Amino acid sequence: MADDTKNAIKNGIDNAANAAKKMTDRGAEAVNRAGGTNIRDTGQAVMDKASDYAHQAREKVGEWAGEARHAVEDFAGNAGEKAQKWAGDAYEVAAENVSDFGREVTNLVRNHPLPAILIGFGLGLILGRTARMI
Repeated sequence: MADDTKNAIKNGIDNAANAAKKMTDRGAEAVNRAGGTNIRDTGQAVMDKASDYAHQAREKVGEWAGEARHAVEDFAGNAGEKAQKWAGDAYEVAAENVSDFGREVTNLVRNHPLPAILIGFGLGLILGRTARMI
């Protein structure tokens, strides 16, 4: 989208420059044909036309810049909303999985209390030795 806008702006400026060049060339031809009698009037007409083209180019570039700004704002807003939704969904899934794991461990300990105590004691010894080695 940004490349399209950039190309459109570049094309608009190029078109305005080409039009101004054509008008300058026409003015020069008119001066040559007139033999210099209306140089001042022809020069003023060329300047006026070039000014009009420059004004039109400036307006068109302003329009394209506004459109580009709106496109970027829309994209950024949509990306933010999507990221927020994704983060919320990830949080819900993680919370649900942790809750399920906690329930499973609780049920396992309730159904098998002696093995759970021995496993806990063994893990404690392993962690203690590991902590002592560090």
